[in-house]
Amino acid sequence: MIGIWGVFKKAGHPGWACIIPIYNYYVFCKVAGRPGWWVILAFIPLVNIIVGIIVIIDVAKAFGKGTGFGIGLLIFGFIFFPILGLGGARYQGALSR
Repeated sequence: MIGIWGVFKKAGHPGWACIIPIYNYYVFCKVAGRPGWWVILAFIPLVNIIVGIIVIIDVAKAFGKGTGFGIGLLIFGFIFFPILGLGGARYQGALSR
C-alpha cells in the first residue's frame, strides 16, 4: 500500500486514493492514461484480466519503465510498487492514445 501511495502521489493524485476500493482502480486508469469508464470493465469476467494487464503495463510506461517492469508490477507487485513509488522514478505523464 505504501508503494501504491507513492505512485499516486508522484502522478499528482491523492495518496489516500489507494485505500478506497473502486476509486483506486479509477485513479490507476487515470495514471495509465486510460479513460475512467474502464472501471466498468473491471466487473466483467475475463475482460477484467486483460484490462488489468493493460493498465498495469501502461502505469509502468507512464513512469518511463518498460513492459518487463510492468509484468514485474503484475506478478511481484509487493516488490515493484515500492521501487516505483519510493524510488527515483518520475512520472512522465500518461502516453497519448
